[in-house]
Amino acid sequence: MLIPTDKIKELFTTFSKDTITSIDTLPQAGSERHYFRIFTADKSFIVTYGANIKENEVFIYFSEHFKKKGLATAQIFCINGEKDIYIQEDFGDTSLLNKLEEHGYTEYVYDLYKESLYQLALLQVKGHEELNYKKCLTNTSFGKQAIMADLLYFKYYFLDALRKPYDKQKLMDDFEALSNYLSHTAYKFFMFRDFQSRNIMVSPALEGLGEAVHFIDYQGGMKGAPQYDVASLLWQAKANLPDEWKRRLLEDYISYFEKIVNETIDRHVFRSQYNGYVLIRLLQVLGAYGFRGLFERKAHFLTSIPLGLQNLKWFIQNQNIGIALPEFKKVLELCISDEVITEFTPVQATSETPLVVTINSFSFIKTGYPTDETKNGGGFVFDMRGILNPGRFDAYKHLSGLDKPVKDFLEQQTKMPEFLNSVYSVIDISVEDYIKRGFEHLTINFGCTGGQHRSVYAAEAIARHLRNKFKAKIILQHTNKENWKTA
Repeated sequence: MLIPTDKIKELFTTFSKDTITSIDTLPQAGSERHYFRIFTADKSFIVTYGANIKENEVFIYFSEHFKKKGLATAQIFCINGEKDIYIQEDFGDTSLLNKLEEHGYTEYVYDLYKESLYQLALLQVKGHEELNYKKCLTNTSFGKQAIMADLLYFKYYFLDALRKPYDKQKLMDDFEALSNYLSHTAYKFFMFRDFQSRNIMVSPALEGLGEAVHFIDYQGGMKGAPQYDVASLLWQAKANLPDEWKRRLLEDYISYFEKIVNETIDRHVFRSQYNGYVLIRLLQVLGAYGFRGLFERKAHFLTSIPLGLQNLKWFIQNQNIGIALPEFKKVLELCISDEVITEFTPVQATSETPLVVTINSFSFIKTGYPTDETKNGGGFVFDMRGILNPGRFDAYKHLSGLDKPVKDFLEQQTKMPEFLNSVYSVIDISVEDYIKRGFEHLTINFGCTGGQHRSVYAAEAIARHLRNKFKAKIILQHTNKENWKTA
């Protein structure tokens, strides 16, 4: 659901006399909140619409509290009477993850991680001071109950899906012991709860002094152990930080934390409890992958399971959490066994694999079905006309499925994500079988009315999926491109 722009404009006038030049709809993240960017002649602002009023109130309260303390969070400029729309500071579109993907494991990116951890320590300690935790989404601290919830999430949605035998009562006893151990940490401050590189924005600092990091999406914060947030950032599967980086960055963080709390801490105990929270995060992530992949059958999450298992394997073989958990250890060894990892690791093509996948977008009206030049026959044809057509709207008529506004429209306002998840499941069966059997050709076609928006987007998405999952050789063709209305 999108809100009328006149409501945004009306709210904007309550704090600024500047003229709005445009309002862009931004991609929706994992929540139900909707985001917009307001542009004036020389500034931009972020507008958030959220139907969950309690969640909005928490974010606004945290932001106002943290801003008074000069922390790296957003300033809230205005809120409407219903508290479902608010306008805040704009930190741009570049996240720490974007920087990592662009520059790789360089000292430049390492320094951004260091700065992020320094600002995190400030947020945890200074943000904790005088914070009214009764205003959090949950007024309980991240303790035994929350830790047990993450462990059970892993148990129900990943471990039990493996259908392997284990002693359930002994495992629950070990869960209980680990939860007790971690919930009695020596330090409890503000815990971000979802501290990962996508929630850290990087933008030019004031007066051109380098770059600054800023935090977003901290409305789920609560009182808890500082090690949890550090574990969340350093062990984020998508970032896949080198082991040496994880070690050095942890020591950097501990030094910052000691300086801010103004006391010497027992680093051995701190690291041991940090390792416990790393394990909790790794298992919670596997639970999420299991739920989204094994139960909801979303292909992207299924492809993430092997990386999650490899992270868990390295951790178990190289770290110690300082507490004996015999049944838990058996279960973890089962999860990282070659048999289980192989089960979730897709067959991948090599330079010697003969299979070439040809992917076409086309117009049913203007060009008709693409000719199979390989004479192989078979393959797939998907009719995209059941998806709402961006070409019906003036803003998108002269764009294509290659353009960001069209991509955002299809991802946010249509059933394209659900459609493609089903397509992935069907196509993956054939691609995996063709690779194993040494077949040479597979053709996949996506057709829509004009061959410009929906079919183009779908063809690009499938090509990206097959490259990432199977390392397949791809020929991608947009057969109606010369007829696109781009003028």
